[in-house]
Amino acid sequence: MHTPTKLLVAIAPFFLLAACGGSSDDDLDDRLGLADPKVRLVHAVPLAPNVSLFRDDAAQGGDVTNMAYKGASNYFDVPTANARWDVRTATTPALAVGSASFDADRGHKYTLLAVPNAGSVTEVALINDPYNKDIVSDNARVRMFNGAFNASSMDVYLTAPGVDLATVVPLFSAVGYKQSAPVSGANSSELEGGLYSLRLTTAGTKTVIFTAPIDLVKNTDWLMTSVPGSVIPGDVKVLVIKSDEGAPATELSNTAP
Repeated sequence: MHTPTKLLVAIAPFFLLAACGGSSDDDLDDRLGLADPKVRLVHAVPLAPNVSLFRDDAAQGGDVTNMAYKGASNYFDVPTANARWDVRTATTPALAVGSASFDADRGHKYTLLAVPNAGSVTEVALINDPYNKDIVSDNARVRMFNGAFNASSMDVYLTAPGVDLATVVPLFSAVGYKQSAPVSGANSSELEGGLYSLRLTTAGTKTVIFTAPIDLVKNTDWLMTSVPGSVIPGDVKVLVIKSDEGAPATELSNTAP
């Protein structure tokens, strides 16, 4: 008989958060799938020039203009319509990095990533997150993107520090180059907030190519993106992007032997 009252009590903080402006990427309307679609840009091309984002040839301004490597913009609202998104270098003349077209839907969050390809070629990858998150969940939400052309397929482990890798299975298996795990269009994976050991291995093996500690604060979206450390196979770095941080991605140092 008291369920409605308990539900109102549980969700009241979210109503207050939305009414007061709240966090721009995790208001109640986001969790209910009612929010305007949102887009952000991530610059994950080491040594590349700064880049800018355009929607149907219109510059988007703000923190998606003249973005340096490791840049990660806040999400910003966009219309519910089909559009072409272009990433171009902030040089004169501007050079095309890549583009993506999609029909933006309410309640969805879209990440555009400028990523390197072999040689001097660059591309733009798209991740669609439907953000189907329970209104009372405070878990960390985690996604991996493989932006390293020199690590064609990898397994991703997130474990408590000190856990023997031989005793566990990967959180994400066989994440190929330019692929997201979970896949684009599926929700991020939820984990309890806390300190984890991130380890990347060659897919199907326990051969570690990258390891580093990572602190996943609860009730936050996290995107981990591998990028090439060099052209040597398996030499990768990892960028960690906290949504709406308003700051560049954190580049983790590889502590693998």
